[in-house]
Amino acid sequence: MPPPSLLKGHSLIDGSLGLELDTVSPHPVHQVPTYFFRMIDLNTGVEIGRINLRAGFGEHVERYAGHVGYFVEPAYRGHRYAARALRLLVRIARGLGIDPLWITCDPDNIPSRRTCERAGAKFIEIVDVPADCVIYQSGHPKKCRYRLDLREMGRTRPTTHLIRDN
Repeated sequence: MPPPSLLKGHSLIDGSLGLELDTVSPHPVHQVPTYFFRMIDLNTGVEIGRINLRAGFGEHVERYAGHVGYFVEPAYRGHRYAARALRLLVRIARGLGIDPLWITCDPDNIPSRRTCERAGAKFIEIVDVPADCVIYQSGHPKKCRYRLDLREMGRTRPTTHLIRDN
């Protein structure tokens, strides 16, 4: 597992949003090396959410779990914190040799789908999760797959087509 020193020289701040490294350890469910961060409102010092970067490869991560997981506390939703935090992790992911970065979410999770698109990820497909997978067994039979091509990040501003509620 790459050491936390990989974070040296990387600014994990976007306006009033900062990411603080909490731990680096195997993910308890997906069993891959994972960097766990707290999302902090730098104006108040309050933790507003969490995001993790899974430094693993293979079908389970790339098709079903994704390289990234995030959660924003309900009181702080609607401010694009997850998309901003995701973009802050791009240089770290590059340093870990992750490209593309895969992000997954449930098809009916419209806020998470919007987060992926706002961060510049492209919708690829909806896949069926195998019945023997821990994700399926925890009640998630399908996953949307989004790809974030890291080589293109920073060169051009991503063009996105946001999903709309009907």
